[in-house]
Amino acid sequence: MCGYGLTESTVGIIGLGRIGQAIARRLKPFGVQRFLYTGRQPKPKEAAEFQAEFVTTPQLAAASDFIIVACSLTPATKGLCNKDFFQQMKKTAVFVNISRGDVVNQDDLYQALVSNQIAAAGLDVTTPEPLPTNHPLLTLKNCDSLPSACEVTSLTSS
Repeated sequence: MCGYGLTESTVGIIGLGRIGQAIARRLKPFGVQRFLYTGRQPKPKEAAEFQAEFVTTPQLAAASDFIIVACSLTPATKGLCNKDFFQQMKKTAVFVNISRGDVVNQDDLYQALVSNQIAAAGLDVTTPEPLPTNHPLLTLKNCDSLPSACEVTSLTSS
């Protein structure tokens, strides 16, 4: 039930904007050893607070124990997390998407999870939202999908 610990881990953040920085700020006290980030361009001023290192997306995928997707959805990021991306990740890595559902190819994510190519995934966003109750990702023990606040509001007011 406890999963993997953050202490002495490497956390990769895709998108070191306002939200990516807030995530790093909150994770730092848990003893994260190394922060990596990727995006359109290096952000040395923002990264300095976390001693975060700007790397390519493949380098981030290969070196991270936890990957958190916090980038905006653009033509360049649509489908960014796909079969090639998941194949580069460690088998023990945990993938978390809080960005936009379309940044992730969910079919490729499903295959990576079911084949134990990666350890686990946590999804705050999906395409569509919410996922249909019969969606294959919802059948996996190593994938958690959380409803958004809007979905919870609509569910509780029904």
